[in-house]
Amino acid sequence: MDVKTILQDTYTASSSAQSGLSAFQQENWTNFSNWGLPALKHEEWRYTRIRNLFSDKLIAGQHQLPAKETISSFMLPGLESANSIIFVNGYFVHELSHIQDDESSLIVKSLETASNDEDALFVKQNLGHSARYHTDGINALNGAFAAGGVYMRVKKGKSLTAPVAIYHFSDSSNGLRFSQPRVLVNIETGAQATVVEHYINWGSGDTLTNEVLEICTSQDAVLNYIKIQDEGNASSHTGTTHIRQLAKSLTHAVTITLSGNVVRNNLNMVMEAEHGESHMYGLYLLEGETLADNHTIVDNAMPHCYSNELYKGIMDGHSTGVFNGKIFVRKDAQKTNAYQSNKNILIGSNSAANTKPQLEIFADDVKCSHGCTIGKLDEDALFYLRARGISIENAQALLLHAFAMDILDQIKDEHVRTFADKLISNRLSFTI
Repeated sequence: MDVKTILQDTYTASSSAQSGLSAFQQENWTNFSNWGLPALKHEEWRYTRIRNLFSDKLIAGQHQLPAKETISSFMLPGLESANSIIFVNGYFVHELSHIQDDESSLIVKSLETASNDEDALFVKQNLGHSARYHTDGINALNGAFAAGGVYMRVKKGKSLTAPVAIYHFSDSSNGLRFSQPRVLVNIETGAQATVVEHYINWGSGDTLTNEVLEICTSQDAVLNYIKIQDEGNASSHTGTTHIRQLAKSLTHAVTITLSGNVVRNNLNMVMEAEHGESHMYGLYLLEGETLADNHTIVDNAMPHCYSNELYKGIMDGHSTGVFNGKIFVRKDAQKTNAYQSNKNILIGSNSAANTKPQLEIFADDVKCSHGCTIGKLDEDALFYLRARGISIENAQALLLHAFAMDILDQIKDEHVRTFADKLISNRLSFTI
């Protein structure tokens, strides 16, 4: 059985004509059937050979659920009592999820349910907006399976007492597991929320994840978003995080990539109202044969908006880091301030970095800048540490840890920051 047949059978089994998502799913399946998977001829995918990841060994669809004890063992330290949303093999599992904040502050339900109740209009107007920026088969394929997704709404004026931790479990115990989580988030006027995503390979095989997360922020809303991708060196991942600032609001996003075969992170910040503010930070710490491809978009559609972007990469072994950052300033977006920086350190003799910052400016009263660097560790700094009796290994680890701290310090939640810091310190063989 070929890949297309496997996906077709899974789609047929999961789609429902009675669902409020049926038309959306059908449109996306048709697009996927017409476009297929992205190939190297697509400029946006020239570094990411995603077609090679799909084979007739692919296992899709729902499977056995992990026990609650297994779920508990993977909870982020310090967030055991936080709001938790559980996905298994790309499907939202309500009975394993735990919502601490009551319904006066936070609503969590299946995306299919939301498409048929009081949230149906919001779903109809906002689900799939990311496809305007990613017109490709991989985004469409996720949309075809949207019925397994989750909808989350933070109510007007509410500040959540605990972060929302989204755990993605992929059961690879029977072979190559293909998961396609879909998340739609509505942060209403004056609301504040922290959203953390963590990915777990529950099994000894390989995983392939294709996620789309779409978030909308309203007037005076505050969003802190953290993504930690660490599924193992044999697993691959494509993820699109699409954040729309529908009104004046503050968004703060941190993306950390630590392992994988092929990893593609798309982060879009769409600023659709005046006086929006966004911050985007990324760290990719790579080894072995890992390829991490980071694509970011900041789209300034209205005036008086501010954005700041800093991505850092550390490449060891035969790994390759890619950064492609785009800033658009539309004709009406006067008084825009937009800054972008990408810095890379190569510590492997066969490692590589490809960086491509881009500005497309159609307004004349703006402040925009971009820059990139690719280099090695500072020899003077290494000499200084070695002269004080520190081994070459520890000296390198200290300098790399300091390089990464610019990004780690941007994680607002103390528990998540400590967790990420330990992962990175362990990778560097450095005890904090």
